[in-house]
Amino acid sequence: MPSFDYDFAFLQRGIPELQGYLLSKELYWPLGFPAPTGEPPYPRMTLGWLLLAQRRLQGWVNSPRTSTQPNAVHDLSRQLDQMRARWRTAWEKKAAQEFSSRLKLWADFLNEYRGDHTAHASRYGYEVQRRVLLALLAEEAGQISPPEKELLDGMDHFLRAVLKPGGFVWEEEISHAFPTTDCWYLYGSLPKR
Repeated sequence: MPSFDYDFAFLQRGIPELQGYLLSKELYWPLGFPAPTGEPPYPRMTLGWLLLAQRRLQGWVNSPRTSTQPNAVHDLSRQLDQMRARWRTAWEKKAAQEFSSRLKLWADFLNEYRGDHTAHASRYGYEVQRRVLLALLAEEAGQISPPEKELLDGMDHFLRAVLKPGGFVWEEEISHAFPTTDCWYLYGSLPKR
């Protein structure tokens, strides 16, 4: 998973673009800046990615094993909250649109896993971020359609049945930002059977 610096820069660069993004028809917004050395390229900005970066930063800030910039992170979170409040209707619409897109991608991965456990089980640590994005977006979208809710519930039922309980799939330092009660899918792995 990305470092503190990676997420911090993403949120710092994304927030000034947020108004234009929310008022556009685009779901994936290019930011066009390089990732820190040794890190993966940045994805295009979406609400989900901003919210995930914010949540991971909160994990880094509150970790006893890292030294970070709590005041700077708090300021970025406050700015994100202000944009959410100012553009609430556009925010909810964009969150619902992204939820639908992420739901399809998560379903695609789980279907690929069902078709070939061996080939896809090792991708879980990366792919599960889509499930985290769905949780974050569901909180923001206002109302999720009944068919989408039913699909997600069905996928969660399947995942609970096959997930091998285990340790946190990302950096242990940020695990407290993703408690097992809410983010149970981040604590385990898929069997290769």
